[in-house]
Amino acid sequence: MAITANHMMKVTTMRANVLDGNTFRSPAIHKANIHSMAIDTAASNTARSAPIGLFDSGVGGLSVYLHLAQQLPNERYIYYADTLNVPYGNRDSEDIEALTLKAIEWLYQQGCKLIVIACNSASAYALDTARKCYPQLPIVGLVPALKPAVLASKSGHVAVLATKATLNGSLLNDVIASFANPNSTVVTKYFDPQLVPWVEAGMPVEDETAQRLRQQLRAFANEGIDQLVLGCTHYPFFKSFLLDEIAQQQLSIQVVDSGQAIAERVKQLLVANQMSATLDNETSTQDLSTINKTNVDIKLPLTFHATKYSDRLSALIERLLGKETVLQYYPE
Repeated sequence: MAITANHMMKVTTMRANVLDGNTFRSPAIHKANIHSMAIDTAASNTARSAPIGLFDSGVGGLSVYLHLAQQLPNERYIYYADTLNVPYGNRDSEDIEALTLKAIEWLYQQGCKLIVIACNSASAYALDTARKCYPQLPIVGLVPALKPAVLASKSGHVAVLATKATLNGSLLNDVIASFANPNSTVVTKYFDPQLVPWVEAGMPVEDETAQRLRQQLRAFANEGIDQLVLGCTHYPFFKSFLLDEIAQQQLSIQVVDSGQAIAERVKQLLVANQMSATLDNETSTQDLSTINKTNVDIKLPLTFHATKYSDRLSALIERLLGKETVLQYYPE
């Protein structure tokens, strides 16, 4: 499904005055404390008017947000980008888990009724722990869309383009062992550490990273790969680049991402838990104040919080979400 952003939306980018990315408690202490807070604040996070939280190390999770906004236009969203520590793919598992739990705690304190870990690396190493810390909170994680790629493959050879953390994580490798192998499908893993920085930089087509992608597509085709899975939420933003190159080079490769499936799963959970926003999504200021614990303006369709702010980030968000996007800033 093509990702589009042709609708008017408002985005709030907050300067990093709420979180200090350089200070963090030990994971063991942190887990105990957030579990206690989760119990205390559970009631305020179940209202239909409560926002949906999204978390990623950078802007990549906005690809998931666009799918969500298309399927669930009446919902409000709070997006947490850990731009101070992006990318996560090269970090060790304990570091990824700690940073992820910190982000989820922050989103939960904003009153989010459901949280999407819109980061494959974070899902690979922190999803299970997060669900244990917040047993009453629906948390959706990402797994590269390997199953549909295996089912669609005619050659029996697919590739997963992802970060090192995702490729080494148990979520992906469990799917390979339980689904790809029994279906006699070969899975090639590919990692380029410059892909996430390339997206964060605006994806200049003359960059060396773009040239490597062109070459890698030819290499995949020569190996008989006919399905390419985008295993990082940053990657759908260059899906059109890949499709254009595949067409120009006349390659028999299909590109698969998991954004639509994630949006469908979120919709199912909201309906099952009776938490879907009302059609008019009208909520009083008093109701919102009981949900929201800080100065985040959750009356907007999308509130964007970054742990590190820059003018380049604003330009990138506007480019990814469309020229009609309105950016608002809170002062330091």
